[in-house]
Amino acid sequence: MHHRTTQHRFCLLGGTVAGVMTVAALATVAPWQSQATPPGEKTVTVTMFERQYADVAKACTDELGPAGYGYVQVSPASEHIQGDQWWTSYQPVSYKIAGRLGDRDAFAGMVAACHTAGVKVVADAVINHMAAGSGTGTGGTAYTKYDYPGYFQDSGFHTCRADIKDYTSRDDVQNCELVGLSDLDTGNDQVRSTVAAYLDDLRSLGVDGFRIDAAKHMAADDIAAIKGKMSDPGFWVSEVIHGGGEAVQPEEYTGIGDVDEFRYGGHLKSAFQGGGIAQLKSVADGKLGSDAARTFVDNWDTERNGSTLTYKDGATYTLANVFMLASPYGSPNVYSGYEWSSKDAGPPSGTDGWTNAHTQRAITGLVGFRNAVGQAELTHWWDNGGNAIAFGRGDKGFVALNNGDGDLSETLTTSLPAGTYCNVAAAAPDNCDGNTVTVGDDGTIQAALPAHGALALHTGAQAG
Repeated sequence: MHHRTTQHRFCLLGGTVAGVMTVAALATVAPWQSQATPPGEKTVTVTMFERQYADVAKACTDELGPAGYGYVQVSPASEHIQGDQWWTSYQPVSYKIAGRLGDRDAFAGMVAACHTAGVKVVADAVINHMAAGSGTGTGGTAYTKYDYPGYFQDSGFHTCRADIKDYTSRDDVQNCELVGLSDLDTGNDQVRSTVAAYLDDLRSLGVDGFRIDAAKHMAADDIAAIKGKMSDPGFWVSEVIHGGGEAVQPEEYTGIGDVDEFRYGGHLKSAFQGGGIAQLKSVADGKLGSDAARTFVDNWDTERNGSTLTYKDGATYTLANVFMLASPYGSPNVYSGYEWSSKDAGPPSGTDGWTNAHTQRAITGLVGFRNAVGQAELTHWWDNGGNAIAFGRGDKGFVALNNGDGDLSETLTTSLPAGTYCNVAAAAPDNCDGNTVTVGDDGTIQAALPAHGALALHTGAQAG
């Protein structure tokens, strides 16, 4: 019997087929505005994967708020099956906040602390399925498959009680079981009401929005109906992995909110690991529109299945994050997880073993960069045809990346006002001695970048 949810993302890599619900049709069900930049002026999300809620609260106060992150996405707030593996969080037993990351009070305290720090909270919501097997959950709830006391019984699940086998079949993908997990019948009004009540409860604790896990495995109009039952649904983003030739496509879900753009991370991996980053000039091609796409270099699934770059790629991984944060395409989500050798390994129990990608100087500097440049258009694209690129963001910012193995020295044209700027990819604006760049009266700079180095300048970080 399978107890893992990892494979539902691992095996979904694979275009548009007949029968897909159009966005126009969906809009009659879900009239919400999709926004690729979440509401507010600070638009960067950071996913603090499998972090204790109390630790996220501290991170908001000490790190995320000061760095300018707008949103933090936290791992599922629900009672789940017991076990040390990370994927146990994705097998809910009940909708009580009683998992390994903290109880209801810890969760509420986290939301309050993050709000005080100016950071909004996105909850990872697992609403496609419940747990496989039987046992006692992390909060003491005894359960068996298709019977989760106080929430769902047999009639609340789809009648297909077999694993998904054919991703070219919409019925199979959305009505059968993901690696043995009991598949909720989200077309059932009682199921919809129960799920909506759970999400409303999280909203009552101050949650600002939701990441909908395994959205691909639920009909878009079912998700829209659940959202429609809520009193104030907040910001939504759906996890829908693109697969060539598959029946269910990401475009179907943009009427509900934003959608995780999995093709983006794959494109970055290809460019940064040999294809040449000059190709990123067309990074938006063949993907969701910028106003609907949430971008990421990696997440907990893709770092384990090899489809994207990961923290193990070192400086190249950091450069990819710099590009994501500097580029105007989509809404960026920085991933901060933990070191692992076993793909199933759960989170560290202490302070050691976390990647802390969210605190890296180059990444926090680019969070500030993105906040400063806002919606400014991309200007002055330059590349050397291979592994060096540069571009401006109107008259507010300019960035250059060298993914080559040797130093880069180049005269580049910007739209920035003349002056001396701090390179925020290398130093904090209040301490940038030795990391300054001068913009001449003609708008040019003399860029000198080491191998796998970056520079980022913006008008909010001028030196003197």
